Formats: sequence, C-alpha cells, structure tokens
Amino acid sequence: MEFVRGLVVRSLAGRDGSGFLVILSTDGRTAAVCDGKRRKLEHPKKKNLKHLSATRTILPESRMQTNHEIHLALAPFRDAGPLSRRGG
Repeated sequence: MEFVRGLVVRSLAGRDGSGFLVILSTDGRTAAVCDGKRRKLEHPKKKNLKHLSATRTILPESRMQTNHEIHLALAPFRDAGPLSRRGG
C-alpha cells in the first residue's frame, strides 16, 4: 500500500514501536507521523518508511484537524488485538 496522508500505520521500531500513528506527510523515504498524545500535530515524528507497517485505514481530513480527534481516531487500534498494552 502506498503511504499517503491520513494512512494509519503501526510503528515497527523505535520508542514508539508497536504503537499506531497517522501519516501527516511523506517525501518518499520518510514520513511525518503523529498520534495526538505523545507526538502532536505541532511536533510530528519523522520516521523511515521501512519502520512503518500500513493498515488498510485512511482517516478523512475531518478527523485530522486536532490532536484530540487523532487520538480518538486511533483508540480502536490501540485497544484491539493481541498487541494491546492493556495487559496480558
């Protein structure tokens, strides 16, 4: 899948490893990503595309206007599946 603005991705490496982020922009080799909580719109994280795994979800622009909206949009990804950090 092509990395485009609004695509929800999972981080494969780094301090945010296995966390979900949304792509704000890309230049072909890297992407500016944020999660609305630790990495905010004002200070996105620049990540190498090889360290990101794409999901099949693209957030609409209306869900990417504020940090709070992004954080809420990513909540189902954080709370679902065996990769959840809630316990185990």
